[in-house]
Amino acid sequence: MKRNILKTLLTLTTAAAMVLGGTAGVMAEEAVEATAEAAEEAADAAENAAEDVKEAAADAAEDAQAGIEDVKSAAQSAVEKAKAAIEGARAAAEGKTDEVSEAVEGAADEAQEAVEGAADEAKEAVEGAAEAAGEAVEGTAEAAAEAVDEIKENVEAAAEEALDDEENYDTGDASLDDIRNQDEIGENEMLVVSFGTSFNDSRRLTIGAIEGALAEAFPDWSVRRAFTAQTIIDHIEKRDGLHIDNVTEALERAVANGVKKLVVVPTHLMAGLEYDELEETLAEYADAMDIYLGVNLLNTDEDFAAVEQILVDALAEYDDGETALIYMGHGTEAESNAVYAKMQSLFTADGHDNYYVGTVEAEPSLDDILGLIADKGYTKAVLRPMMVVAGDHANNDMASLDDPESWYSVLTDAGYDVTCVLEGLGQIPEIQQLYVAHTQEAVDVALADAE
Repeated sequence: MKRNILKTLLTLTTAAAMVLGGTAGVMAEEAVEATAEAAEEAADAAENAAEDVKEAAADAAEDAQAGIEDVKSAAQSAVEKAKAAIEGARAAAEGKTDEVSEAVEGAADEAQEAVEGAADEAKEAVEGAAEAAGEAVEGTAEAAAEAVDEIKENVEAAAEEALDDEENYDTGDASLDDIRNQDEIGENEMLVVSFGTSFNDSRRLTIGAIEGALAEAFPDWSVRRAFTAQTIIDHIEKRDGLHIDNVTEALERAVANGVKKLVVVPTHLMAGLEYDELEETLAEYADAMDIYLGVNLLNTDEDFAAVEQILVDALAEYDDGETALIYMGHGTEAESNAVYAKMQSLFTADGHDNYYVGTVEAEPSLDDILGLIADKGYTKAVLRPMMVVAGDHANNDMASLDDPESWYSVLTDAGYDVTCVLEGLGQIPEIQQLYVAHTQEAVDVALADAE
């Protein structure tokens, strides 16, 4: 068992190292995010292995207990047989002399004591073996958990070091961004929760613009910011000296400021794993204030229709019949990844045949897009991120001129004249107003509760 766990940990360590090695030459926060995510997955896998070990221990204990019961049953059966033999001997001894009778009874008593003693010894031996096995398995599980923690710490440290070593370009002036972590909030707060980006200009033009639109639409609410990506938070603080709250810090700040009503605005594209985690965190503060969680951008069919038209309009100037207009999404292993296929189906159904949607980390992939456009006669391609921000994925995975695996490079090698539009969805005023509309619904509920 220990050998198998050690082999699992070695595999996880190797995988983490490969992820770190793969970030060389491509610098931005989401490259490090990928590393951190890989570390989390490695940690989860090893923790699951530890749980499997514990379950195996429980099963072993149950089996041992069953063995004890079997021994007890067998011993009891032997005792019963001995008793029957004793009774038979006693019956046979009737009418004999007292001396014979006493001898038979003495032998019978000794036989009974021997059987009961053997049963007790068997029980003690089985219980001892079960206890020893349990202690050994528990020790192995604890060792696995400790190794998991060490792997996670090493990978995160290496990821941060890689981030510091590789960033050799300007992402903009951080001082222009309002990080919105001030106190003096008041009783009504609007907390805008985003994944985050360390690309300063993009952060200001996308997340900052959404926050600004909300502040303008709801002047009676104090707008504050929280990021969910701790790696990005740490990097911005280390590089630029600015601290952006994570969700827990923002909630603690709300409590300390006496907030009574908190409207939470997620800027996520869809309700994926991060949205679920946000719900869980908010639930821990439900007794401290009234919390109203808004919905993600793509929530209803009306949302999809509105965003579809916005995406079409955003690239309309390039729509000349000879150009494949391609949006790059992030992608996720969660069921919510279906939003990309749904958007593609809407493009097709509504006659926008030269609009395509792919993802970096899931399906549909770039290979899928290449297959779709191969026989359409396109000579050009335009790439734009279907993401709130234009961060690492947009600048490197999509638009890098140096990375041979970037979408720009792959499409260029395939013979297309490629143009990249490095603007996140958060820069589009119509997208900002969709967030305002979604937030209005949560605000209406909050105000209704106050009446």
